[in-house]
Amino acid sequence: MDTIGANLQAVKARIATAAAQCGRDPAGIQLLAVSKTFDAGAVRAARAAGQRAFGENYLQEAIDKIAALAESDLIWHFIGPIQSNKTRQIAAHFDWVHSVDRLRIAERLSAARSAAQPPLQICLQVNIGDENSKSGVAPAEAPALARALAALPRLCLRGLMSIPPASDDPRVQRGYFSQLRALRDALVAQGLALDTLSMGMSADLESAIAEGSTMVRVGTAIFGTRQQH
Repeated sequence: MDTIGANLQAVKARIATAAAQCGRDPAGIQLLAVSKTFDAGAVRAARAAGQRAFGENYLQEAIDKIAALAESDLIWHFIGPIQSNKTRQIAAHFDWVHSVDRLRIAERLSAARSAAQPPLQICLQVNIGDENSKSGVAPAEAPALARALAALPRLCLRGLMSIPPASDDPRVQRGYFSQLRALRDALVAQGLALDTLSMGMSADLESAIAEGSTMVRVGTAIFGTRQQH
């Protein structure tokens, strides 16, 4: 578990270096530790090293961890595909949802979010690489959907999320991230108050930060090779 703390510090150093290289304040880039497939003990170790925000893809696994760590001051982000029959539990247990890409799903999350809870913070997932294997709204359809999401009660649209096609070439990586940033900027120009770009993971966070990411989602570089789910 000491390794998790050391890994966290190494990732934070990468973020700081990447921010410095493009003249950004690293305080404007949040680290989301993706703890999917790792147990509550791994999350506790990361929390002991100062990490508060955790990302989960699998609902039941996440609910079990949230219950086991209920005494902690953790912030839970749901980042996986959303099935309609899971919206009630997602709305009840999470602080953020990054993977909203359909109005019907957003409507269900809004209806299920308790008035006793703060509004659910959401990101619109955009399929920036037009990949059939990935979720997300097409970029051309994002503006209309973003406006519809922003009008729903019990939700707060914060920004955009994307998982671009994998590439080892920083120029290719930056090209996709640049497209997402431009889309966010266009939506802001249309009057939407968006402050979040959820983009960048273990292999490409430097490119994402160079293009304006405000939240990087890092799992492997913190927790190690992901366990089979």
